[in-house]
Amino acid sequence: MHLLHDPAAPAAPTISFDDFLKVDIRVGTIVAAEPYPEARKPSLKLTIDFGPTIGAKRSSAQIAHYDPATLVGRQVAAVVNFPPRQIGKFMSEVLTLGFPGADGEVMLFAPDQPVPNGGRLF
Repeated sequence: MHLLHDPAAPAAPTISFDDFLKVDIRVGTIVAAEPYPEARKPSLKLTIDFGPTIGAKRSSAQIAHYDPATLVGRQVAAVVNFPPRQIGKFMSEVLTLGFPGADGEVMLFAPDQPVPNGGRLF
């Protein structure tokens, strides 16, 4: 799934804690990354291992400025309970999370130390 990354976007409206709990954000390890030249915006196709409960899921992410070879083995955070979304010919199953860098490119969001795959953000 593609990310929206507008650093000038206004703050979202206030939600309840119960609404926050509906969004299932998990950590996983990238096990495969490859260019996705067919995408409208420069993207990579990722396969992310979320551990035995969720398994491996695929994601299209607008992070083509990363070298795919350097991503394998890296942990990332992703929303795992959105419905799959067709991105061109690729079915993206999770939304990989990131923040806009100073130049507007998406910087991946990840824990600062290794944690077990499948761990839920709280």
